[in-house]
Amino acid sequence: MKNNIIKISRVLVIGVLMSTAWGCNEFLEETDKSNFTLENYFTRPEHATSVVNSIYESLQPVMSSGFGGGPWMMLEFATGLANTELGQAQNSLFVRNLINNSDNGYGQTYWTSSYRGIANANLAIEKIPEIEMDNALQNRRLGEAHFFRAYYYFNLIRIFGNIPLITTSIDLTSPELYPDPATTEAVYNQIVADLEVAEGSGLPWRDVSGRVSMGAVKSLLSDVYLTMAGYPLQAGNQYYQLAAEKANEVIQSGVFELFDSYDQLHSVDDENLGENIFMIQYAAFTVPSSWQVSIIPYNRGISAYSAETGGIFANQEFVESFEPGDKRAEEKEFFYTEYSLESDRSTTMELGDYYIWKHFDEEAQLSTTSSGMNWPVYRYAEILLNYAEAINEVNGPTQEAYEAVNLVRRRANLPDLANLSQQEFREAVWREQWVELCFENKTWYDMARLRKAFNVNTREFEDYVGHEFSYGPTLRERELLFPIPTAEIRNNDKLSQNPGY
Repeated sequence: MKNNIIKISRVLVIGVLMSTAWGCNEFLEETDKSNFTLENYFTRPEHATSVVNSIYESLQPVMSSGFGGGPWMMLEFATGLANTELGQAQNSLFVRNLINNSDNGYGQTYWTSSYRGIANANLAIEKIPEIEMDNALQNRRLGEAHFFRAYYYFNLIRIFGNIPLITTSIDLTSPELYPDPATTEAVYNQIVADLEVAEGSGLPWRDVSGRVSMGAVKSLLSDVYLTMAGYPLQAGNQYYQLAAEKANEVIQSGVFELFDSYDQLHSVDDENLGENIFMIQYAAFTVPSSWQVSIIPYNRGISAYSAETGGIFANQEFVESFEPGDKRAEEKEFFYTEYSLESDRSTTMELGDYYIWKHFDEEAQLSTTSSGMNWPVYRYAEILLNYAEAINEVNGPTQEAYEAVNLVRRRANLPDLANLSQQEFREAVWREQWVELCFENKTWYDMARLRKAFNVNTREFEDYVGHEFSYGPTLRERELLFPIPTAEIRNNDKLSQNPGY
């Protein structure tokens, strides 16, 4: 089904905040393939696709994993709901123990890869209109570029807060090479403006090749509005209403539906289909995903992979806080606590902890050691829960809000919610978000926008600042943001470090 869009053509390699280009691709027939410049490169429809493909590439560095951990784990350890067996992954331990600092390579990867994606998006938005090509295709490629510029800025503003806003391509001579940080409002206004352009770009509701679709655009826009309604902007009910409207457009499209089985969440055959709205694309033996080694126990001999890192797994207290009867807590639904040995598949080992099953590629683990499993960015369950939360804030728990959250609960074999006050419904939806979307890089973002954290012992929500993790550390106000990487502060004296770091 996939078009393997992640096999990024090597026509363009555009550095962070720079618009230089070089290289070649086999489909080109230039007379001198070593001298592409910005002035002579953007001449064909293929060039438009190539530069947009380069924007997708920036999705991948965050997901890289190995014996040093993985940048994507940063947002999971910041929740207090994850653990690790990987003692040498100091970046993970710093975040988990709330002793993080600006030298953490995870934060640097988020910053660098996001701004590289933004630089390529800026170049695409500037240059694609100059190419003579089919108008519909041109609009779709521009829609993808605007989507990604919004997506990368949305991650940056939530993670770092104090960030530059760059919307034009620049080079070493540009005065914007060392930009001032923008206001939070300015960044969010740009995000919304980009997504509004993407809404009008003629993208299909679903793209089974894995390219950006209208479903992805509307889902991201709903997420943005939901965040704007909360902290730090606290824009209020108008934005809850907008979030509900965009989520409802996804629902009413009729294109997406929940999978019948949680097994389909990590089925390669179901990628970009059904519940999956937008995913980071991978292809076994071509551009394989690397997090498989991180979600298996450390050197326990259960996998065909030579590396078993134990990089991340769920805290026992978190899984045991799930509602009684929740199917997601059962063995090999969201987690696994036992598995057969690689040396003897008839022998099962008790693992002692809750490892992550929802991202487990069994074929790769058992035999191939090359996983083509995609990473979910948006899936339909999240949109249903976002809709339920947003519409409750505006109108209380309506019938439509109940139906949205109960669809998610029924799949988990849980009883329907009913007869709740607005506050009771609000917290019930939050609990569903914490459980359904766990270990998908969603929970910390929710904690930051709500200023709330889930106490796994009392099973209640409490204020973010002052919340004590089950293993001891206590969240301070500084943990509402991550530190701006040391190298960025050193290279741009207009940036100031976030308070507390």
